[in-house]
Amino acid sequence: MRRLNRKQTLKVVKELDAFPKVPESYQETSSTGGTLALLTFLLIGVLIISEIRYYADTRMKYEYTVDADLNSKLTINVDITVAMKCGWIGADVVDISGETTTPARGNIKEEAVYFEKTPEQRHRQETFKMIKAALSEEHALQDLLFQSGFDSKPTESPPNKKGKGPPDACRLHGSLVVNKVAGNFHVTVGKSIPHPKGHAHLALMVDPSQYNFSHRIDHLSFGEPAPGIINQLDAEEKVTKDNRRIYQYFLQIVPTKVNTRKARMNTHQFAVTERERTINHNEGSHGVSGIFFKYDLSSLEISVTETHEPYSQFLIRLCGIVGGIFATSGILHSFLEVLISAICCRYKFSTHTPSQPTTVPADHQLDHTTPNLAASDPNSQANPSIPSPQ
Repeated sequence: MRRLNRKQTLKVVKELDAFPKVPESYQETSSTGGTLALLTFLLIGVLIISEIRYYADTRMKYEYTVDADLNSKLTINVDITVAMKCGWIGADVVDISGETTTPARGNIKEEAVYFEKTPEQRHRQETFKMIKAALSEEHALQDLLFQSGFDSKPTESPPNKKGKGPPDACRLHGSLVVNKVAGNFHVTVGKSIPHPKGHAHLALMVDPSQYNFSHRIDHLSFGEPAPGIINQLDAEEKVTKDNRRIYQYFLQIVPTKVNTRKARMNTHQFAVTERERTINHNEGSHGVSGIFFKYDLSSLEISVTETHEPYSQFLIRLCGIVGGIFATSGILHSFLEVLISAICCRYKFSTHTPSQPTTVPADHQLDHTTPNLAASDPNSQANPSIPSPQ
């Protein structure tokens, strides 16, 4: 009984088979099918290799959220060279709350140098200009910079300290920690001194004819330096002969979280708008000669994450590739068979046309009339009478 039940169960399962097999005696192979099968396997292999490479690669995911960090500080990293002596200029930060941050409260150092660039500085400047120009045209390069962990902080090249006469420029480099609010970082004539209503610069000690705010920005960033972020003002240079020139940079800072295989940190990016003009009080162009970086912080935060395709999705894509190509190749094979059969049948019909009927001469025609046996037999009598029975 158990054996019978097992056989019945196997029979039921066999009837439920959704993949019936065709006996080998009913299978027919052809050169068309073999060629198409080879092409199918080749295409499947190529697509599987490309899919594996796509799975091994990573992608950058960008998300935008509201910045909820309200209590942290903001770090300003700067490396700028101004074409004036260090004793003639001063740098500080004034934020929207009225608080003033001077270099003495931070880590800003002054260094007397020559404004003319060294060959190393020129090479570094041209390199960063090329990178920024490429990024402005090909935005997809930013993903490659994040994935590669490109060190966006310029390598400090030695300043130019060799020249004729005393140094004619001042290099300001270091960091300042300020409040995370809108503010104004500026470099202008005279040292900064605090007073109850703000701050002031002692500009009376410098002859206005000596003003020269030609400058070179080797580096300017906010927050912790992050690999892959190219700052907009790095390697910028402005040269002027006008002693009443004012340069203004309006910065919109965006908090950014970077989470890649190379780095994980909180930093900031910024967009910049530049404006420069000559101060002429007689024509209504007022102000103070100098370099001003006016920054404001965005309420949005960007999260940059390096993601990987899930393994389950990778398997699904592989199954879709194999199954789709097999199904498509089967349809194509059936279509080719029908097309080839139609062409072959038409060719055979055109080469084997029926011949015209031939006419037989009259003398060769057969006489199909019934012969007269009585006339041909001499012993027979004409019109014999059959006696009637008595």
